[in-house]
Amino acid sequence: MTTTIQVDISFDSLITAIKSLDLSQKRQLLEILEDQIFEAEEELEEDPKIIAEIEEARQAYQRRDYQTIQDYIATHPEKTT
Repeated sequence: MTTTIQVDISFDSLITAIKSLDLSQKRQLLEILEDQIFEAEEELEEDPKIIAEIEEARQAYQRRDYQTIQDYIATHPEKTT
C-alpha cells in the first residue's frame, strides 16, 4: 500500500533544500525531473488543442502570415529595453 502526502513548500525553501543535497542525490533528482518533464511534454504533444494550434501556426507560416522578430522590435521598441 502506498501512502501519498502533499506538502506545501515555498519555491525558495525547495531551492535551499536542493542545494543541501549531495551530488548523487542531485543527480537522482535530475533524473526524476527529466522523466517528469518528458512525460508532460508527451502529453502536450497529444493534446488536441495543442495539435490544432501547431497546425494553425504552420498554415500561417505557409501563407507568410507572421511577423519576424526584427519586425516586432521595429514596431515595439518600448518592449525591447
